[in-house]
Amino acid sequence: MTKPESPTAKSHNLIDWLVARGLEGADKEELLDGYCNRLVDLGVPLMRFHAAQPALHPVYGGTGYSWYQDRGGDFQTFEYSEEPSEVWTKSPLYVILNEDVDAIRERLVDQNEPSRFPLLNELRENGATDYYATGISFDVPSQTNPHDAKMSIDGVLMSWASNAPEGFGDDDLEVIETALPHLGLALKSASNARVSKDLMRVYLGRDAGRRVLSGEIRRGSLQQIDAVIWNFDLEGFTSLSEELPGIEVIDMLNDYLAAVVDVVHQCDGNILKFMGDGVMAMFDVGEIDADARAALAAATMLQERMAELNSLRKERGQPVSNYTLALHAGEILYGNIGADSRLDFTVIGPTVNQTSRIAGMHRSLGQRILISDDVARAAQPCDQELISVGRYMLRGVAEPKELFTVYHAAN
Repeated sequence: MTKPESPTAKSHNLIDWLVARGLEGADKEELLDGYCNRLVDLGVPLMRFHAAQPALHPVYGGTGYSWYQDRGGDFQTFEYSEEPSEVWTKSPLYVILNEDVDAIRERLVDQNEPSRFPLLNELRENGATDYYATGISFDVPSQTNPHDAKMSIDGVLMSWASNAPEGFGDDDLEVIETALPHLGLALKSASNARVSKDLMRVYLGRDAGRRVLSGEIRRGSLQQIDAVIWNFDLEGFTSLSEELPGIEVIDMLNDYLAAVVDVVHQCDGNILKFMGDGVMAMFDVGEIDADARAALAAATMLQERMAELNSLRKERGQPVSNYTLALHAGEILYGNIGADSRLDFTVIGPTVNQTSRIAGMHRSLGQRILISDDVARAAQPCDQELISVGRYMLRGVAEPKELFTVYHAAN
């Protein structure tokens, strides 16, 4: 007769798997899904598992992962909120985070009275018989108050529920608790990797962030590419910013910049930088003809999006602004520029400079969108009707440039 595995042996098998996945860089969903399935394989009667972590992200303030015996795992994000929701404040995890409590266990099968936690009453109605929750901090507790670390932004709160007739046995909880530090370490590794990717993407842009994380970090490491440079600028923003309260200026700027970023990303472009009320973007989707058509498609989409946004802002009684857009194509140098202690992943070269010169022609030509002959030529055939507005000598450019705009018939 085969002797059953001891809780220690089961824990070691689970720990070995967690360490291996952590070293391999498994993402959070893969890690937790595998963890839950392995608990079940080891005989732990797991009905539900939940993990909650704060997030360092500009859009949402926390993440959650819920695994159910009958349907697998589901990843959630939680938006920032000035006040915690009632659901959260009445949860066991909130008590662990905010009170002097290391863990909570309730045997739901033994209770006649409702639990003080609405979640546990709901779980019991769905067949749960036992509930266990605890947390792990990723910070070192202070010497004066070891519970300070539980209030840290860095850590994870977790819960396990069983639907076995007798709930979790002592051996089951021993397996869970023994492997807990290793699960926490693997989650910390996965979370740090996600934070790095998210912040690089948000602050540097999708392509530049990916390049930096892949190792393109040396000063002077530049790549020569053919691309279309796209310069967007809000009209009259300086005067508006002097007339409006600061918070209204920021809200207005965020509205317009969000529209621009969305358009650029929808057309496979990359945001290079924000310059006050302006945006520099790059289209490098393949050959230069594909770059030019993508940039022109984005220009057309931007016209529609800005018209919709201005109409919406007018309905709300909010100030509106128009814009200018300059497009130019050619060779650029793309990479790390700056000092050892402060680098910028950006573009330089004559093409970038000439795009700026073209942007300086909007007022004198009375055209909102100006396109260089290089873009117009590369884009043919294209969906837009491009109209020449003449040839001009641009400051610092030896040869005259023919400039175009996009023609739109009146509705």
